[in-house]
Amino acid sequence: MFQHTFKNIFSKVDELKINIEGLDSIDRDGVSAITKLHNRAISKNKKLTIIGLGCKELYEHIKTHSAA
Repeated sequence: MFQHTFKNIFSKVDELKINIEGLDSIDRDGVSAITKLHNRAISKNKKLTIIGLGCKELYEHIKTHSAA
């Protein structure tokens, strides 16, 4: 559902903000979907912002892969 909803989002907008406030957990597929969205934003020179004090696993994944 997430991937379908955001499939071509960066052909419609230049900036996207996702609020993960209240997100208690996220599975591997969810992290993968957001990672793909992040990579698509970079490749299309668009801005993706993730805000909110949500699931720490998502932040850890992004932090780890951004440092690499």
